[in-house]
Amino acid sequence: MSQMEIFWQKTLLPPSVTIKEVVNLLDKVALRIALITDESNMLIGTISDGDIRRGLLKGLSLDSPIESIIKKNPIVVSPELSREKVLQIMTSNKIQQVPVVNEKNEVIGLHLWDELNAPTAHENLFVIMAGGKGTRLHPQTINSPKPLLLLAGKPILEHIIDRAKSHGFKNFVIAIHYLGHMIQDYFGDGQKFGVKIRYLNESTPLGTAGALSLLDPKPSSTFIVTNGDVVTDINYAEILNFHQQNNASATMAVKGYEWQNPFGVVKTQGLDITDFEEKPITRSYVNAGVYVLEPTSLSFLKKSETCDMPTLLKRLKKESNSLIAYPIHEPWLDVGRPEDLKGGFNK
Repeated sequence: MSQMEIFWQKTLLPPSVTIKEVVNLLDKVALRIALITDESNMLIGTISDGDIRRGLLKGLSLDSPIESIIKKNPIVVSPELSREKVLQIMTSNKIQQVPVVNEKNEVIGLHLWDELNAPTAHENLFVIMAGGKGTRLHPQTINSPKPLLLLAGKPILEHIIDRAKSHGFKNFVIAIHYLGHMIQDYFGDGQKFGVKIRYLNESTPLGTAGALSLLDPKPSSTFIVTNGDVVTDINYAEILNFHQQNNASATMAVKGYEWQNPFGVVKTQGLDITDFEEKPITRSYVNAGVYVLEPTSLSFLKKSETCDMPTLLKRLKKESNSLIAYPIHEPWLDVGRPEDLKGGFNK
């Protein structure tokens, strides 16, 4: 019995739930869609991972109701439709799931792209920036590059490669500088990890984007870049798909961050007090250190010139290239403190 036949019923949710409850379902069931139904199992709409991220970008929180992010009148198919026709519909509409409904619009199944079409490996290049000195983690990084420090029993860099490999990526480039020979000695050409690895040797530190100028040959298709000290549970194949569906020139993964002012804030206009706010919470997005880029982005770099990723993205934006955000709700950790290595990355 297929995964679709066993698990599709678990994707059903009532319209009264919150975004957080949908996120929990998506994480638990791993089918990347929630089917919103009424008491009679009639389909109201669907919610995908992308719908959630777009809602978060519009200012919704995980505690918000789902009403505004439900995709009403989604594409559906009847149970009589052939596999080939379903695949054609999914391909032409760039969707990976499609509900099956009967003549009463009752949900009776769910077609998954992975079930209908065997997944193929991603040939896209996966670049990891691992050349930093990791000075915030002294003394651990005096005799070891940060990406080789152990997190939950294995090197940070191995966590990144293993997760990307599980999502179909096999072609890796690692940019190295500080104690880079140790990284090369550990990973080699990637054969023992079931992937292909080559290296960019920075003679001087080139920043989080500058090393991309050394790529030879240059990538001919969309590629992913991640910092070598960022560990996350995001699906790299999904951020690649999100980028391509939105026809972006560059995509930056962003993480929601909240900071509570420890004091009551007083608002004034001249000498007059206009308002009070007790310990307000400021919400914003921070750079999560994972990017998807088009090959044309490399034309904005000069070979061996130091450049960080925000600077490169500003150059792209200045020339009217499409720069979009990919908000992540998955666990994420930017390893920068000794306690980060002890606490794991379920954050």
